[in-house]
Amino acid sequence: MINFQALSKRGGSVKKTILDYFESTVNKFPDNIAVSDINNSLTYNELMNKSKILATEIVKYNISDKPIVLLMKRTTNLPIAMMSVLYSGNFYVVLDCESPLQRIDKIITTLSPAMIIYENDLASILSELNLQIHKLDFEDAFRNIVIDEQSLENIRNKMTSSNTAYSIFTSGSTGVPKGAILTHLNVISYIHWFIKCFDINENTSFGSQTPLYFSMSVSDFYASIFTGASYNMIPKEYFAFPAKLISFMNDKKIDTIYWVPSALGIVAKFDLLKYCMPEYLKKVFFAGEVMPVKYLNYWKKYLPNILYANLFGPTETTDICSYYIVNRDFDETQNIPIGVACDNCELLVVDENGKEVLDDSIGELLVKGPFVASGYYANKEKTSEVFVQNPLHDNYIDIVYKTGDLVKKNKYGEFDYIGRKDFQIKHLGYRIEPSEIEVVLNTVDKVDLSVCIYDKVNDKLILAYEAKNDINKELKQASEKLLPHYMQPSEFIKFDIFPKNANGKIDRKQISKVILEDKGE
Repeated sequence: MINFQALSKRGGSVKKTILDYFESTVNKFPDNIAVSDINNSLTYNELMNKSKILATEIVKYNISDKPIVLLMKRTTNLPIAMMSVLYSGNFYVVLDCESPLQRIDKIITTLSPAMIIYENDLASILSELNLQIHKLDFEDAFRNIVIDEQSLENIRNKMTSSNTAYSIFTSGSTGVPKGAILTHLNVISYIHWFIKCFDINENTSFGSQTPLYFSMSVSDFYASIFTGASYNMIPKEYFAFPAKLISFMNDKKIDTIYWVPSALGIVAKFDLLKYCMPEYLKKVFFAGEVMPVKYLNYWKKYLPNILYANLFGPTETTDICSYYIVNRDFDETQNIPIGVACDNCELLVVDENGKEVLDDSIGELLVKGPFVASGYYANKEKTSEVFVQNPLHDNYIDIVYKTGDLVKKNKYGEFDYIGRKDFQIKHLGYRIEPSEIEVVLNTVDKVDLSVCIYDKVNDKLILAYEAKNDINKELKQASEKLLPHYMQPSEFIKFDIFPKNANGKIDRKQISKVILEDKGE
């Protein structure tokens, strides 16, 4: 006889949303530290209960499947708000509260959100925005410690894996932010790969560098949520005082970090590992920008027996679409590969005519599979430009994402990153990748980092470099020796330290702006 009750229970146990994985973790590891900052920490049980309390308040406004923006600082309060929005059947957008008001306003205008959840000490920003939407004070929401389990259960029963979980806004080349839409399925598919590939489990302790409005945060935050690992938010200011950084890592017993290369470079430039070591560190992941080999080699010198991995991918692929686990040595004239496709993700390389590149020629990287976002929120034009039909066939709908990144295969069968399609320039009749110039001149002694800027008005290459002293003469000699004439910068400009954006990456736009404005362009 068929046991229909048993069948029903098995059917009900299918994990279709982020919340299903979260609650499974809570059941297994209720007392594990889920999230922490410099002042507070929450266990998984505490995070769930607080999220449900806040979700109960959101549900009172009778909104569903709508964007809810979060104007909150990077503390343990923010993950509570994020999870609460998911419980309420809506999707969240984390705002950078230090961002210019104009950018925040553009994001909110694009979204037309149903609600904003804010912290009281950021209310002045809220008043300047003059929003005609529901406003929920985070602290006020906890005056009534009530969980409406029935309403939350009713919402859960309607949810599917295709529901939107969050949107992350990218900068946009036009200055207008674009909100990539990521679903529960995107996160589930991606995190399954991440935790399996890198053996993330309930004993893992992440040291998080990236803000939660940045796509890199998806990996360590949701890997924690899915496994019972600990997600520890390192204070931003500790990257200006690296000794405190290492102390924090040791206090939290951090064994896994996923940082932008600029953050790893701060440790190298201070030669910090010579004086104090992260005692528990086992895994170092990096992404977001090209990793200078000199930084990698510095870390490997002091920590040779840990795992290093270069991760690569845009926001539109949840976080990562390819990866390379460092398994050989590199000298400073080489680039670190971006590796091979993640499991359950397919990478295609096509030429300018949309034909597949099968040899080691340069082509544009396309991505397909369940990591790929649904498009951009309220922006059909931009969505149709880059989320396109697979150019290799037209037999059925098969959407791929055009990354705009140029890659080629190396002799190991790995992808090498060449540069951005929109960064490629034409100078003296030659097509040039500025990143190739940077890799070569980064090897010059006393250069910490370099950024190659193209002055279109005067048709010349300018090298901005970060160093303690002026070494223009040495750089000019090196470029004449190491680069063909058409790739040699005609001007060298020293920076004490490059400006960084809110994600901790080198701000190329700001560097270009500083240089070209000084020239009156």
